[in-house]
Amino acid sequence: MPTNTVIYPGTFDPITNGHVNLTERAARLFDKVVVAIAYSEKKTPLFALEERVALCEAALSHVGNVEVTGFSNLLIDFARSKGSHCVLRGLRAVADYEYELQLANMNRAMYPEFESVFLTPSEHLSFISSSLVREIAALNGDITPFVPTPVAEALQAKFS
Repeated sequence: MPTNTVIYPGTFDPITNGHVNLTERAARLFDKVVVAIAYSEKKTPLFALEERVALCEAALSHVGNVEVTGFSNLLIDFARSKGSHCVLRGLRAVADYEYELQLANMNRAMYPEFESVFLTPSEHLSFISSSLVREIAALNGDITPFVPTPVAEALQAKFS
């Protein structure tokens, strides 16, 4: 029987409680969730790819059917390499939808069997973004309500 695998791509710089929430919920819908962390040097991430992978693994260790890995190729090629034809994307606001729709249509144009599944984070997490968390941490604000403990510790270390 084939495994129903979804790819959850992003930079996860860093992973937030919103990302964790979407991953947990996707893990109930799919046999396997591959959290695919983009190399993404053009975004100049705060954390190196290896650090982001380690933080995601720590934040998601309680979810049994999750694999965390980095990638640097085209998303559809990565998905094929994992035996998947489905990607998970989170939508926080209407502005996210326009960009995600464009991505979904482009991916489907290149890989017609490719499907995008959209989930919204739980309401109390919908305002959290990695960029806001980094900004708050850089200004010595309290980020503990927004990120898993290992991430809060890593951010405090980066900005101390």
